[in-house]
Amino acid sequence: MQAERTDSARSHCLAVSALIVMSLALCACGEEDAKAPPAPVRPVRTMTVAPQPPASALAFTGHIAAQDRVDLSFRIGGRVVAREAGVGAPVRENDVIARLDPANELNDLRAARAALAAAEGHLREAEGRYLRQSQLLARGVISRADFEAAEQGRLSARSQVAAAQARVASAEDIVGFTTLKADAPGVVTRVGAEPGEVVAPGRMIVQLARRDGRDAVFEAPADVVRALHAGDAATVSLAGQPGVTAQGRVREISPQADPVTRTFTVRVGLSDPPPALRLGAAVSVRTGDDGEAAIQIPATALTRRKDKGMEAGVWVVDPAASTVSLRQVEVVAADPAMAQIGKGLAPGDIIVTAGAHVLREGQQVRLGGAETP
Repeated sequence: MQAERTDSARSHCLAVSALIVMSLALCACGEEDAKAPPAPVRPVRTMTVAPQPPASALAFTGHIAAQDRVDLSFRIGGRVVAREAGVGAPVRENDVIARLDPANELNDLRAARAALAAAEGHLREAEGRYLRQSQLLARGVISRADFEAAEQGRLSARSQVAAAQARVASAEDIVGFTTLKADAPGVVTRVGAEPGEVVAPGRMIVQLARRDGRDAVFEAPADVVRALHAGDAATVSLAGQPGVTAQGRVREISPQADPVTRTFTVRVGLSDPPPALRLGAAVSVRTGDDGEAAIQIPATALTRRKDKGMEAGVWVVDPAASTVSLRQVEVVAADPAMAQIGKGLAPGDIIVTAGAHVLREGQQVRLGGAETP
């Protein structure tokens, strides 16, 4: 009995000791938390937001060209005997443009037709022989080998007829190649051969500007072409008649500069151009407009916090308290160097441009330098 009381007392003492130790540990942790140092003052680079002057419209001088141009040529060589269309002539689809001398091609066609007639005669003879041999075989007059030879002769004659028919079709196609036709309506802008010349296959006979589109074409230097983008709106005016205009969009910017002028060719596709804007007409092209003042900041100032549903934001400095706060902004346009802000910033705001990735809300900062906008 005395031993049981002694063990109970020992257990009670151990429990009390454990509670005391845990209390002391909790107190120590609380003291450590209370003594935790505040967030360090971060050195950052800043800039003061200022509006940029509005971008002015760009003006160029160019000319009207066809959106699609095609060089029409013969698929075979020969001597040109006629050219029906000259420079400036309007043509319709399937109109005859030029003709070659078809004498040799017609001779080949006649020879192919003659070979076909001979092959058809051999086929009729083979068909008759096969019919007779089949009847004789049924009566037991001839051997099976004689019948199979007649059957093989009929199959061979049929193959010869098929080959002759293919040669006739090919010869007819070649005769058709001696006539050059327009594949679409348009206007002839260049000619490359005259009647009497011997031309090779693929040589340009006429150049056709199709009627399905017009482009305003101009040259732009390298420092200006960087401001142009495919899809930019443009206004095209006829030189000498500024009232004759057409609207369009930049359709193509040459990826390579001209080796002589070092300029880039830009093509503006026109929508519903008036008849006065003829091919080759001199025009003035105006891209962009005199927009409003914009706010531009370095791209390094942008911070994305998708965990808070913020696509883009910047850290704004409170100059009185030297603290920062994250503000959401609307990015209108951006490139690897600069970003154009539509909403969220006002002239005079101080924003962080370097060191933004280590900041927290309300953290104190030390301004280490300022950038010019």
